[in-house]
Amino acid sequence: MTSSSAPVPASPGGPQHHRPLRRLTARGRGEAHRVASPLELFFDLCFVVAIAQAGVELVHAVAEGHAGEGIVNYAMLFFAIWWAWMNFTWFASAYDNDDMLYRAVTLIQIFGVLVLAAGVSSAFRDHDYLAVWLGYVIMRLAMAAQWLRAARSAEGAERTTDLRYAGGVLLCQVGWLGLVLLPEPARPWVFLVMVIAELCVPLYAEKDHTTSWHPHHIAERYGLFTIIVLGETVAASTVAVKSAVDEHNALGELLPIAAGGLLIVFSAWWIYFAVPIHGHLRSNRQAFLWGYGHYLIFASAAAIGAGLEVAVEQTVGKTHISTLSASAAVTLPTALYLLTVWALHSRHFKAGIVQQAVLPVAALLVICCTFLGDWAVLAAGLVSALTVVTGAALTARTGTHEHGEKASVPAA
Repeated sequence: MTSSSAPVPASPGGPQHHRPLRRLTARGRGEAHRVASPLELFFDLCFVVAIAQAGVELVHAVAEGHAGEGIVNYAMLFFAIWWAWMNFTWFASAYDNDDMLYRAVTLIQIFGVLVLAAGVSSAFRDHDYLAVWLGYVIMRLAMAAQWLRAARSAEGAERTTDLRYAGGVLLCQVGWLGLVLLPEPARPWVFLVMVIAELCVPLYAEKDHTTSWHPHHIAERYGLFTIIVLGETVAASTVAVKSAVDEHNALGELLPIAAGGLLIVFSAWWIYFAVPIHGHLRSNRQAFLWGYGHYLIFASAAAIGAGLEVAVEQTVGKTHISTLSASAAVTLPTALYLLTVWALHSRHFKAGIVQQAVLPVAALLVICCTFLGDWAVLAAGLVSALTVVTGAALTARTGTHEHGEKASVPAA
């Protein structure tokens, strides 16, 4: 993650834009009209392939009655996917010069993501992490090369920061070898140690100099990835419903799940984008907490789709789990999503205890919906939709009292 002290080079839209190779220098944190590039959007879409594979395996694990093991495996693999995405996202916010070499190295990272995605099934079912590790090697070597290239054009504290990032990435990649070489009982401990090590790399690298990440650009990148993950949730649940209808002709039983699932996803989108968050990202400390916390937002959003698939399969008799377990597969990630969005976004824009309580209370009510049997998913969807309506009404009321007119931005 990245700082305003960096020099402001010619931006990719400037007069040097068409040169095939340019110095990889820091972009300005105050740069106007900074938006996500087509390469970044393509990068995100390819990452969703890996997320989809993790979701499929989570569905299989929960449907077969191995929810505990499945959740642990999902959390581990999702961290690997999310962390690689985040490393690139913050680097690109500071150093994206969009020249040919930058694009080529980014495409190499995308290739690494696809290798990782190909190894998700083996990691989930057999605890064989070789393909996942190889995919990570490709991604992380490319990422380290980007940092070294940036260091070549930097001086002083900025150069030191870039070199620390490159060294930290490479050392951590060696540490991940433990998932391949050590006995299976030791691997969860290796994972925990390596997660701590990975999270400490940015803290150490930026202790003397912060990179020039762009608040609006970062907020947009995270928002776009949230949309893509929610879109994958819609796609996965739609395929599950279609398959169930085709094979079992159970449209009547599936309609409450389909309707509830759509209400949950629509509400999840609304709640996330109810307030602009970039103005809150004013310091590295705030940005670190916000950026790291999105692990739970992304993981829970993707898990909602997996839960909807489980609910569909349980309804048509393709699983051996109870209705309560199938309902929990939807309601628990939904509640986690609501709580995490409140903690990272909404609470910074609420006035008074009533507004602050909307999302936490909604999360509690969604959990209570777990016990409503076949109507649990629909009830959770209705609670989510009511949360949006309540938040918008409270925001409008506050706007009326403070400004004499309704607030223009609905919130949850």
